[in-house]
Amino acid sequence: MSLKIAIQGIKGSNHHQVAKDCFGDDIELVECLSFDALVDKLLSKEADQGVMAIENSIAGSIIPNYALVNHNDLHIIGEYYLNIHHNLMVLKGQKIEDITEVSSHPMALLQCKEYFRQYPHVRLVEDVDTAETAKRIQELKLKHVAAIAPNVAAELYGLDIVANDIQTIKNNATRFIIVKTKNNVLPEAEITKASLRFITDHKRGSLAAVLNVMSDCRLNLTKIQSLPVIETPWKYAFFVDVTFTEYKDFVKAKSLLDIMAEDFKVLGEYKNVRQ
Repeated sequence: MSLKIAIQGIKGSNHHQVAKDCFGDDIELVECLSFDALVDKLLSKEADQGVMAIENSIAGSIIPNYALVNHNDLHIIGEYYLNIHHNLMVLKGQKIEDITEVSSHPMALLQCKEYFRQYPHVRLVEDVDTAETAKRIQELKLKHVAAIAPNVAAELYGLDIVANDIQTIKNNATRFIIVKTKNNVLPEAEITKASLRFITDHKRGSLAAVLNVMSDCRLNLTKIQSLPVIETPWKYAFFVDVTFTEYKDFVKAKSLLDIMAEDFKVLGEYKNVRQ
C-alpha cells in the first residue's frame, strides 16, 4: 500500500517536489490548500505523513507552522532543504508582453517582486498556491495571466516558461519538515538534530541560563524563534533547533532543560541533513 503524503498545495508545487524527493513516485498525494487542512488530514488519519515548509532563507520563518506543530502534538521526523526556482509561465503562445496579471503564493510574489519593477503595468495577485494558478491557466485557457511556479508545474500543465529564475536572490532555499502524529523511532546513532519548545520565566538571565546548558552539553543552536503564548499576554515560548554529535549529550541536556524551563517539549528528534 502506498504511503499517503499530505502536502500544502497541489501537484506541481514545491511541496509536491519535496514529497517526490523524500518518498519517491510510489505515493498517494493528499493535496491540501492550507497548512491547517494538512494537519487535519494527519489527525483524521487520511494521510500518513505530511510535508510542511517551516522557513525560507530569504523570507525567514513561517511562524504559524511552529504553532500548528505544537498545538496538534505533531512529531517532526525529518527535514529537507529545497533550492527554490521561481519561473514565470503562461498559456502556450502567450508572451511576456501579453501579461497584465501575475498570480502566485504570497511568499513567491515577495521573493520575485524586484523582477516586476520593469513591468509596472502588471498586477500582482496573491493566491493559495504556486501550482494552483498554473493549473487554472491551463484549464480555463487564461490569456494575459501568468503564474510563478516550479518547472514541474509547467511540465504537468503544459505551459510555456517565459522567464526562468526570477527570484531576487538566486541562492534561495526553503527548509521543509516531515511530520506525523506518532514519533518515528530512529536508531539513536542516526539522531543528530532535535526541535524543542520551552517557556522561560521573567527573571533576568533565564533564557541565557537555558542556552548555557545547551552549550555545556555540546549542543549547537542552529535556530531560535519566539512566539507569543496566546493564553498569557506578553509571555513568549521559544522554539529552537539544536544539532549534536552524540545522542547521550542531548539526553543529558533534555533532563536539565526539563527541570529549568517551563512547559518543555521535544517536537522532534531526527537526522541533521546539513552536516
